[in-house]
Order: sequence, then C-alpha cells, then structure tokens
Amino acid sequence: MVISEVISRQDKKDFLDAARTIYRNDPVWVCPLDEMVESVFDPARNNFHKHGKITRWILKDASGNLIGRIAAFIDELKAYANEQPTGGIGFFECIDSVPASVMLFDTARNWLTGNGMQAMDGPINFGENDTFWGLLVEGFTHPSFGMNYHPPYYHRLFNAYGFQTLYEQITNHLAVKKPFPERFTKIAEWVAKKPGYEFRHLEVKQFGKFATDFMEIYNDAWKDFKNFVPITRQTILESFEKMKPIMDEKLIWFAYINGEPASFVVIMPDANQIIKPLNGKLGLIGKLKFLYYRYRGVNRMRAIVMGTKQAYQKHGLESAMFIKLKEYVLPLNRYEELELSWVGDFNSKMLAIHEATGAVPGKKHLTMRKLFKEDQA
Repeated sequence: MVISEVISRQDKKDFLDAARTIYRNDPVWVCPLDEMVESVFDPARNNFHKHGKITRWILKDASGNLIGRIAAFIDELKAYANEQPTGGIGFFECIDSVPASVMLFDTARNWLTGNGMQAMDGPINFGENDTFWGLLVEGFTHPSFGMNYHPPYYHRLFNAYGFQTLYEQITNHLAVKKPFPERFTKIAEWVAKKPGYEFRHLEVKQFGKFATDFMEIYNDAWKDFKNFVPITRQTILESFEKMKPIMDEKLIWFAYINGEPASFVVIMPDANQIIKPLNGKLGLIGKLKFLYYRYRGVNRMRAIVMGTKQAYQKHGLESAMFIKLKEYVLPLNRYEELELSWVGDFNSKMLAIHEATGAVPGKKHLTMRKLFKEDQA
C-alpha cells in the first residue's frame, strides 16, 4: 500500500473518487457534491482556515487502485479547549481492511503529533457540525443532505484503532402528516397568541439581519456547553449562501419576544433527493439535472439546527414554531418526513422537544476520540 498527500489536481480528483470507489455498489449512499467537499479545503470558501490548517491523503494498493482517504486538521479555537490539545480527522473512507485503516489513521496522527496535538476526534468536519460530522452506527437508510453515511464496518475499524465514543448524536424522524400530540399542540397554540411574541420566517433579502439574530441566539443557547466556541457572523453568512440553491425561506423560523431574538429553527428540503443522480458532479449537465429534480420537488426535510436563548428555554417557543411550520407545509402536500438531526446525547432539553413532537428514533452517529498518550504508556 502507498499513501500520499493530496497536492496535485489529479490527487484532488483521486481524493473525491475514493468515495465513489468505496460506495460503488451501495444503493443507499448519496455522493456529496464535489464542490461541497472541495470548499472545506479552500481558504477562500471556508473561514476556518483563518484559525486552523488542514491536509489530506489518499491510499492506493500495490496495483494503484484507490482504497482509502483521510483528512487531518487543527482548529486553533477548539484544539486547546480540551484537557489535551486535540485535532480532528474527517472524510475518512476505507475498504474493509484493518491494515489499510491503520495506515490512514497513523498518517493523520503523525501529522497531528508533529503539530503539537495529543489526541484526535473523528470523524468530524473542518467547519461547523451541521455537515460531515459523526460516524453512522445505527439507521443505515437514506442519508439527509450533509449527514455522514458509512458502511457498518467503519465502526469496527475505528474501535480497532482505539477510538472511544465521546458522545452520541441522536437523529429522530417525524411523520409530517401525523398530528402532533394533543398537549404539544395546546401549548404551541397558547404560546403563539401571547402578547409580545412574534414569529417570522427568514427572508432572503434580509440575510444580514437574520444572520445577526441567529448568532445572538446560538451563542447564548450553547454558551454553557463544554468546549463551546462562539459562532461568527461570517460563518453564518457562508452557511446561508451555501443553502441558497435549495432554501425555502418559509421553512426557517425565528421567534422574538418584545422584539428580542429568542429562538430559531432551520429546516431545509433534503437536497440529497435532488443530487443523488448527479454522482457528485455539478457541471452544466449536472446543473440542468439539479434544476429538473428541484422542480420535481422532494418529500423529505431536515431540521439542521435549533436554538433558544437560555432565558426563554421554558417558554414553548419551539412548539409554536413547529405549528407555524406545519401550517405552511401541510397545504403543500409534498413532504412526508422531517428528520430532526442531530442532537448530542448531552442535550436533554432538545431531546425532550423531539420526544414531545412524537418523533421516533431514526439514526445514531458517534463522535469519537483517540488519545495518543494511551499508546505511549
């Protein structure tokens, strides 16, 4: 086996093709758009490069066949928030071979060690956790846009190298046409009518305002979680821009109390139903196909992120926003399922909201960590 760093244009192509090779016989997998993957490695399109660095490798067998890939990165804002400096690995793909996976993990580890790291988390993203984050271990069904999908044997490869589960990422599924539980509906309708409570869907022409409101809510809602790093307005604007081609502004809602931004929920049509036939390519023909499938519509949605300021977390704002969503979605007669993804097992409040809606278990991903000092003992 030969492992090499991605440097040339052909290397970049091989890095992308490695995934297509691994999943060529998997009917469930949806190939991410090549430009979406490449944007992670592009400083002009990913502001995490301003406070971090990333590199990647491809693995070939003796005959020159692609058999794996991996990326390693360091986010300076997060690396030193742990007990030990911790880097990350992601975009891991590998044939069912422990020796091949060890070579990939060792290469990433050696690079991280050379840059002062003492542990690595994976599989994660060099960016926010709404995309390319976590190892799928339950629910090997159609993946939603941005959600990692892996063969079941990947869990064994990570375990064999000594990765330990840091936390579980829970995804639940909600049948759109199924009525909400009676108690949930009563609370939501009561909250929606309270004086001073206002609910507004996003408006593309006011991206800047809603980005500011999002940042204010998000940074307050998550500030007490361990190792939390505040999100920047630039990161939010970048995410909004990436969402634009598939965004339905009436699926993204904000709640305000006496004019103060208090809560939000961001839901997107499941673009994977649109891009699956493209096999990752978005050239001229791919763009025409994208427009065609977008016109046809999709029947699944994904709730990417929800957040409520701590002072308003028992005000029922989330329930009211779900009612507003349903008032818009049901008459469309298009959507069948809403994926509520993903919530860490440490976030009991958000999981309680999932349960209150009547959602059922859908998928489970793991964020895992490998401590280097364990092998030095």
